[in-house]
Amino acid sequence: MTVTVIGAGLAGVEAAHILSRNGFHVKLYEMKPKKYSTAHNHAGFAELVCSNSLKANRLSTASGLLKMEMRLFNSLTLQVAELTKVPAGGALAVDRTVFSDEITRRISADPNIEVICEEITEFPKSNAIIATGPLTSDDFAMSIKQKCGGFLSFYDAAAPVVTYESIDMDKAFFASRYNKGDPDYINCPMTREEYQVFYNALVTAETADLHEIDKLTVYEGCMPVEVLAKRGIDSVRYGCMKPVGLVDSRNGIRPYAVVQLRKENAQGSMYNLVGFQTNLKFGEQQRVFQLIPGLEKAEFVRYGVMHRNTFINSPRLLDNNFMLKGSDNIYFAGQITGVEGYMESAASGIVAGMSFVKRIKLPPTTILGALSNYISTPNDNFQPMGANMGLLPPLETTIKNKQERYEKMAHRALEDLRRIV
Repeated sequence: MTVTVIGAGLAGVEAAHILSRNGFHVKLYEMKPKKYSTAHNHAGFAELVCSNSLKANRLSTASGLLKMEMRLFNSLTLQVAELTKVPAGGALAVDRTVFSDEITRRISADPNIEVICEEITEFPKSNAIIATGPLTSDDFAMSIKQKCGGFLSFYDAAAPVVTYESIDMDKAFFASRYNKGDPDYINCPMTREEYQVFYNALVTAETADLHEIDKLTVYEGCMPVEVLAKRGIDSVRYGCMKPVGLVDSRNGIRPYAVVQLRKENAQGSMYNLVGFQTNLKFGEQQRVFQLIPGLEKAEFVRYGVMHRNTFINSPRLLDNNFMLKGSDNIYFAGQITGVEGYMESAASGIVAGMSFVKRIKLPPTTILGALSNYISTPNDNFQPMGANMGLLPPLETTIKNKQERYEKMAHRALEDLRRIV
C-alpha cells in the first residue's frame, strides 16, 4: 500500500518512518524549499522554530515519560536528538540545524520513502496523513476548511538568540538550577533595582503589529514575555526569571531575578534567552534586552518573532487514533490537531502512522493514550494541550510525595504500553 504523508515536520517524518519500517511505500510531500511559511527559514525537515529544547528527560516528568513511550516505537526524532544534543542540564536540547539536516538525510535515504518537494493544495481522497502543522499554507488550509469546517487559532512566539562572544561573562555565570547535572546554562543575575528598571522597560516597550490583535489568544506554555509581565510586577520573576535554585558561586548570593541562556548549537557559539518568547519590535528587543546585566553589548543573530497558529476542532473531527471520522483512512497529526509541543507533535505522527499498520487502543495510563483521548473527547472549550501528568488517571493507592507518585505513574504507563507494543 502507498500512503501519502503531507508535511515533513516532526509529525510527518515520524509517520513516514514508522510506515516505512512496516513495509509501506510513502509519498512524503514537503513544500520547502520552494515555499516557506512565515516562521520557517531552514530547508531541512523537522525544523524547530520556537526553541531548541525538547524538555525534560526525567521519567518522573510528563515530557520524560512521553519520550520513553516514544522510544518503545523506535522514534526517529529521539534517535537523532540523542546524536545532535547540546548540554542543557536535565533537559534534552539539540543543535537545531544539525538535527534537521540529519533527519532530512535519513528520510531522503530511505528506499521506502519518496520525497516530493511540492505544495499540496487539494484535500486527499484516501490513505493519507495530513501533518502540515499550524502554519499550513493558505491554499491547502482552505481545502481543509471546506472539508472539515472552521479552524481554531492562537498566537505562538519564539525567543531571540545572541552570540556567546557578545555576552559579558564578568557579569554572568554558568550554573544549572539546584546544581543538577553540568553547569550548562549562562545566568544573568539582577538586583531588585536592576529588575525594576528592566520590568518597566519591558511592559512599556512597543510590540509589532498583528492582525486581529484585539482578539489575541496566546498559548500559556509559549506566552510572550511582555504579555506575562503585564500580569504583575512579580509575574516574570516567578516565571522565566525565577532565581530559585541558583546561587552565584562568585559571591554566594542568590539573585533577586535571573535570565537564563541555553546553548543554541553544539559549538556553544550561540545562546537563546530561555522563556523570552516575544512580539516586541526588533529595535525594542535590542533596547530592552540589553538592559539585562551581561547582555549590554549582546549581538542578536535572531530576534524573537510571533506568528498565528491554527488547529482543527479535533474533538468533533477525529477519533482517538487521529483518523478523520467517516473518511477512507485520512489521518491528521501534529500541532494542527491541537497537541502542543515538539515531542507531542512527533508522538501524534507515531500514533497516526502506527494506525495504518494496526489500529491499537493506547492505554489511558500513558501520555500517548491520554493525548489521543484529549484530542478526540467532546470539548466545547478545546485548546492546545501538551504532555502533563494531570491527563493521567490517579493511582489506586495514594502517594503524597509528588515525585514518587509521578515515578509510580510512569512505571505503570510503561508496563501497560509494553503489553501492546
